[in-house]
Amino acid sequence: MPQMAPMNWLFLFIFFILIFLMFNSLNYFSFIYNNKSMINKNSKTFNINWKW
Repeated sequence: MPQMAPMNWLFLFIFFILIFLMFNSLNYFSFIYNNKSMINKNSKTFNINWKW
């Protein structure tokens, strides 16, 4: 029925927007960033030689 076509388009639009938002949020929150260079920098001991 052509009268129901806009309702179907709206449903599909909302459905794909929800899938898109869920996909992006899962990718954003499931990403674990391992910064090994910062871990190594923080573990170094700093030798400060005072010149006075």
